[in-house]
Amino acid sequence: MAVIADGLLKELLDFREERDWRQFHTPRNLSTTLCIEAAELLECFQWAADSELSEDVRRERVAIEDEIADVAIVLSYLCHDLGLSLDDAVRCKLDKNRAKYPVDKARGNATKYDRL
Repeated sequence: MAVIADGLLKELLDFREERDWRQFHTPRNLSTTLCIEAAELLECFQWAADSELSEDVRRERVAIEDEIADVAIVLSYLCHDLGLSLDDAVRCKLDKNRAKYPVDKARGNATKYDRL
């Protein structure tokens, strides 16, 4: 479940290297950019009523795809630069979440784990 496949990651890294942008891609800058890009994705849905979401998604599909791509690109750079495996991090977090949210207590319930 890698965000970006290995071949595409190489293209991203080459793109960045060709432009000499790695110098700007500190963990802090990438983390900041990740938050900004996620906020831009959220902006695609801002002020929409739940009943309008499917129409908004249809109308804003290209913008949504662009923002999702930006999030994935920045996250891929961050994981690569920190030497982290996104797959391993997600699997580890899933195991932790399974322990915090047992099915018998969490099914159909949006309550935070410390209040179950």
